[in-house]
Formats: sequence, structure tokens, C-alpha cells
Amino acid sequence: MDMAMNVKTENANIDPDGFSAKTSEPSTGDAKTNKKLSKKLYESELADLQIELVKLQEWIKHKGLKVVVIFEGRDAAGKGGVIKRITESLNPRVCRVVALGTPTDREKNQWYFQRYVPHLPTAGEMVLFDRSWYNRAGVERVMGFCADEEYNEFLRSCPEFERMLVRSGIILIKYWFSVSDEEQERRFQGRILDPTKRWKLSPMDLESRRRWAEYSKAKDNMFAHTDIKQAPWYVVQADVKKRTRLNCIKHLLSLIPYEDLTPDPIELPPRQEALGYVRPPISDQTFVPDDY
Repeated sequence: MDMAMNVKTENANIDPDGFSAKTSEPSTGDAKTNKKLSKKLYESELADLQIELVKLQEWIKHKGLKVVVIFEGRDAAGKGGVIKRITESLNPRVCRVVALGTPTDREKNQWYFQRYVPHLPTAGEMVLFDRSWYNRAGVERVMGFCADEEYNEFLRSCPEFERMLVRSGIILIKYWFSVSDEEQERRFQGRILDPTKRWKLSPMDLESRRRWAEYSKAKDNMFAHTDIKQAPWYVVQADVKKRTRLNCIKHLLSLIPYEDLTPDPIELPPRQEALGYVRPPISDQTFVPDDY
């Protein structure tokens, strides 16, 4: 946990949306933060970190830990890319992603946190929330999808809800991905031009872009109420995707002490002989065409 606190202290002079707390101007960060990584170094570091994630997974299973990781931030800040690299090598029965859509009419009339509770982990699970109950403090607040009293109640009850989760034994980790105005613009333009990514740009994303300042104010107020000792916010500088992924994964690994439970080398048993077995004729089966 000492390492985690150091990360937070080092970034204390940088606003989580990429603005200097003193000047309110876009923060360029230091040269190391903005410099791109070589593909070779990135892939080597990512491979090492993903091996460690597998070790963490086995430790979570072995100890029956319950882990929740929340990913929040601006649209196109790179949350999905980090989640993808975390889950790439993990067992989906142990590490699962929750990305809820628009609430139904029934869910709109429930206790606000009720739709999220069924997705919380049981012993031996890690759940990654691609956006979470913090929708109320962000998009719902800015877009007017909730009343003032609902918003204010969220700010009051969210810290208590999270303290209750922590007291119940859940390890709760919260990440805010900070991307600059210019970099978000560049990524939005890339999505417009790429037919495989165009689906990522919804009318809500475009409207959030127009209301950049309102989102900044909402984020500031959210931090003021929910950056609690039991579940602090960790800010990820996200202008350089490769650095963002490596930094976030390494930090996540630092927050949960684990041991290496890698099993002894496995020796495959001999395959059973096909005594008396006759394979059906190939003509009886339907094959996918060999088009490539």
C-alpha cells in the first residue's frame, strides 16, 4: 500500500483531467510520461506483467479473495484497452468484466446500488467494472438523467456503501483515467475514420465532448466526496496508451500482495490407443470452407 500512496503523492500537482492545479492550463507532464514506448519494450514488459497477473489470479482463487476494480474516466481515455490487456491471459471464471448498459425501467425504480450488487464477486473472484455506480456522479449528473436530490444522496451514500464493501472483505480499487483535451480529440477523430471503432462513438460520447467543462466540475465534486481512505481514487495519466496500460497493470499488482503458486512442470499422460474405434467418413461432416 505504501507504493500506492507514493503514486498518489507524486501526481498531487496534476489535476485528474490533465490540468495543472495551479494554472488550470493543459498539463504536458514530464518527458518520460509523454514519450512513446518502443513496440519491443512494450510487448516485453506487457508479457511479464501478464505472467504476474496469472500468478495473482491463482492467489485470488487459493485465498478466496474478493476483488473489485473500477475503471472510470473520460470517453476514449483507454479504459477498455487496459481491461483487455488485464483479462487477455486470465480465466474468465475468475476474472470477469461487468459493463452494464442503460438501466431498465425496473432498475430505475430500485435502490440505486441494487443493480450493481448482483455483479459483486464471491470468494475467489476478481470483477472489473467498465464504468460503475459512478455513472450517477458523471454522465447522469451532467446530462440531467437524475434529480438533484438523487445526485446529492449518491454523494452521501456512496462512501458508506464502499466502506461497507471493504468491511465485508472486498478489496476495492478505483482508477480514474485522465486524458487531455487534445488527445481525446485525436482519438475521437480516429474512431470516426476507422469502421471497426466507429461503434465506440455514441451520441452520448459526442455530447460529453461538448460538455467538457461540466464533466470536469462533476469529476472534481465526485473526488471531493468519494476519495476516501478505505477506497481512494488512483489517477492514471492516459495520453500515451502503452504507458497507460503498463503503469496501471503494474500498480494493480502492487496493491494486492500475492505469492507465486505456479505448479510443478506438467507431464502429459500417454494418449489412449484407439482399439476398435472407426472414425466416421469425412463426407458425413460439414466443414468450414478453406477460403484462406
